[in-house]
Amino acid sequence: MSLFQQTLRQFQNAAQKMKLSDNARKILEKPEKILQVSIPIKMDDGRIENFSGYRVQHSTVRGPAKGGIRFASNVDMDEVNALAMWMTIKCSVVGIPLGGGKGGVTVDTKKLSVREIEKISRQYFRAVSPILGPKKDVPAPDMYTNPQIMSYFADEFSQIAENFLGVVTGKPVEFGGSVGRNEATARGGVYVLQKFLEIKEQTNLKKVVIQGFGNAGMHAATILEKEGFQILAVSDSSGGIFSENGFNADDLEKIIDSKKKFGSVQNFENAKKISNEDLLKLDCDILILAARENEVTEKNAEAVSSKIILELANGPVTPDADQILINKNIAILPDILANAGGVTVSYFEMVQNQINFYWSEQEVQKRLKEIMKKSLLEILEIQKEFSNDMRESAFISALRRIEKVLQLRGKI
Repeated sequence: MSLFQQTLRQFQNAAQKMKLSDNARKILEKPEKILQVSIPIKMDDGRIENFSGYRVQHSTVRGPAKGGIRFASNVDMDEVNALAMWMTIKCSVVGIPLGGGKGGVTVDTKKLSVREIEKISRQYFRAVSPILGPKKDVPAPDMYTNPQIMSYFADEFSQIAENFLGVVTGKPVEFGGSVGRNEATARGGVYVLQKFLEIKEQTNLKKVVIQGFGNAGMHAATILEKEGFQILAVSDSSGGIFSENGFNADDLEKIIDSKKKFGSVQNFENAKKISNEDLLKLDCDILILAARENEVTEKNAEAVSSKIILELANGPVTPDADQILINKNIAILPDILANAGGVTVSYFEMVQNQINFYWSEQEVQKRLKEIMKKSLLEILEIQKEFSNDMRESAFISALRRIEKVLQLRGKI
């Protein structure tokens, strides 16, 4: 089953449960717009390489499309389609007035020079710019893209159309970015986790394992450690490290330095090396999935022994694995809620760019916390109404808002 088929399955299950109208289903089952572009680049050695780029706008019924751009070797149209649909749902879950979009370039940035990455960034953005703009579609960083690449995008757009910083989000603070954006995905997830533990009277659950040590995983580790949680293990694509006593703040700082310097957490010496497969089996209270989609499948779900899963990655659990975990009474805080902190603070950045007035970090965190907690409470109420899991409840929460706007617009 492809990633987009998995997403459709989640959508269709929720639509059936809530009795979404057939007309709304037909509109939301397909993206509004798909753009595929070729990106010919003259490499540093003089040869021409032609890269494939994509931008999908799934829905703009609730506002401009919003979604990241990833540079990765396995990016394809199916993945971008799925991620764009998830963005539509995610923005609606947290109630921000945006739709869903996603983009990417099929490229391995680890094999490129800084100059080559800049060329690809600028040429890609120029190629997809006809469908972009602050009132149409606003990209953001994603896998292997960063604030510097967003700066290239904003500068390129200023040469093509208008000099308006709000054409992308996730920019450096010095170039119209919002404070708190870099750690927003992790912080939003922590707010959801803490509120969930409070509601369920499980604040004694403190032992954490983190799969994925990119931006979200790193920040989740440091934030949770400060909040009194015990970080037992972390991992990246090369493998993981484990300490039965947990990693303290100094340890995490050294692990982050090792990751940035050597590209792997396993260069940190004062820990036991483990595989990603074994990491998922560790006995813990909270398993944070912050790597990629389809990490937990029907093949390894039975081995997961955590009490709670917090999804900071997009689609890390397959639908078949979902059911196995539910049968094991593992609570899943789903991606479309748990990692929505990133797009929420991106929305804050859009607002700040528009009014040309910038908030303090305290103000950003206060607003983010209110939205994440309110969204969780709404989902838990829907869960009581339908006696279902949190992922399906989150979809229903989102689809109710979207269906209402479709009605108000006269689309259905």
